[in-house]
Amino acid sequence: MKSLLLVLAVIRHSETRAFVKMVLEGAGHRVIEAEGYPQAESLLSNGLEPDLLLIESIALNPTEKLEYLRFLRCVRNHAVCLVMGVADQRLRQEAAGLGVRQFLVRPVTRGDIEAMLDELSGADAAHGDGCAHHPAGAGTASLPLIEELGENRYFLAASPAMQEIRRQARLLADVDVPVLILGESGTGKEVVAHLIHRYSRRGRKDLLNVNCAALPSELLESELFGHEQGAFTGAIKDRAGRFEQAHRGTLLLDEIGEISAQMQAKLLHVLQDGQFTRLGGQETTRVDVRILAATNVQMEDALKEKTFREDLYYRLSAFTIQIPPLRERREEIPYLIEETIRRAPAEMKGDSSFSFSTRLMDAALRHDWRGNVRELRNFVTRTIIMRDQQAALRELEAKIAARDGEYRGGRLELVPSQCTGMRSIVRDLKDRTEVQMIQEALDASGWNRRHAAQNLNISYRALLYKIQQHRLSPRKAARGMDESFLGSYSAREKAV
Repeated sequence: MKSLLLVLAVIRHSETRAFVKMVLEGAGHRVIEAEGYPQAESLLSNGLEPDLLLIESIALNPTEKLEYLRFLRCVRNHAVCLVMGVADQRLRQEAAGLGVRQFLVRPVTRGDIEAMLDELSGADAAHGDGCAHHPAGAGTASLPLIEELGENRYFLAASPAMQEIRRQARLLADVDVPVLILGESGTGKEVVAHLIHRYSRRGRKDLLNVNCAALPSELLESELFGHEQGAFTGAIKDRAGRFEQAHRGTLLLDEIGEISAQMQAKLLHVLQDGQFTRLGGQETTRVDVRILAATNVQMEDALKEKTFREDLYYRLSAFTIQIPPLRERREEIPYLIEETIRRAPAEMKGDSSFSFSTRLMDAALRHDWRGNVRELRNFVTRTIIMRDQQAALRELEAKIAARDGEYRGGRLELVPSQCTGMRSIVRDLKDRTEVQMIQEALDASGWNRRHAAQNLNISYRALLYKIQQHRLSPRKAARGMDESFLGSYSAREKAV
């Protein structure tokens, strides 16, 4: 960092506070400590103007949680970093709504602090790598990092989850091992693959992409390994496959979870030996290719159902990156909308000052975006072309109402609160969103609460508290399911 900071630390966890202070002061920054929010408020009201506030968030105690949210509202004009005991996604979303963009999760490391300071100072843009930038307009601490990847493709990291994925991608870039990228359709798996490739030693060559789900097995074999003249009807000349074309480069096997058992066996052989034979040929070809793979298939289910080979899975997944759906990183929605508008052709926008209205942006934040970033970009593009934000707003509100009606009238049986003001509406919306996320995670795990807690990225104790708070039960979640499942629930719980 070029400039020194005055940091106000409101961290009650003594070991964390001492470590953070040691690292910051070792870098030349000045640290002022406060034992709690009242003391911090007093310091601020008496004229203290820190460059950064480090605030400990309380995830498990509802009273203290309200206290910290109230304090965040008072300091929203400052650069703020939350120090969290657990990676509570809901707390992050609430804090992000108040302008917080930086998070540290205990145990805090020196690297975590240095990365936070780099983000606050815009050091990534200042390092001169020519690939990262921040949209203009606000303070650096509240803005996302954008990596330009060419061909109007970019990686945007505004949430802690995507910042961590960026960190992983850069670490993996020069480690020449296969990477399996998992995530729902439209989350940006191909973009992450391009990010890894760009920073690797193979980045000077193109990344070649094969959509394994788009071709039948016999054509996919020719696409990957090539063919000799006369190998099949229509093969009028020799043709090199993608493996040969990607020699000393990177090959992305997209939708890898959809390939046939026969192709899985052939692909495993190539990954093991680094050599193959063209379709209809006799000579063996050896290649040097970095393999990246991506799929939206639930690989654990595919392995259990034996639709995907375990040996191939372990060969592909030397390292796995899981991309969260957009509904779990809603703080990125405004930035994705802004970038989509900014990159739209001038003739499409018509007016260079085009932007979403407040009501439309609010609806976009509340919508679940089951198609993730792809759905969001299509919606923004359609809105720009049609130039009718009222129609776009009605479209989103209808989808939101249908979703809420499903959970009120369906398995969640949510009863809407009597909202008398904006705060009540927001609180009601957040509660229903939380219940929906928890219920889906519990259903997906067969009500194995430890697995559900891992999938939600919260502690087991926090999940038990939420189940009790919202009065969730397996019978309520399993409406319509057969009694044999419900009868076996208690046995599974004992096993946990």
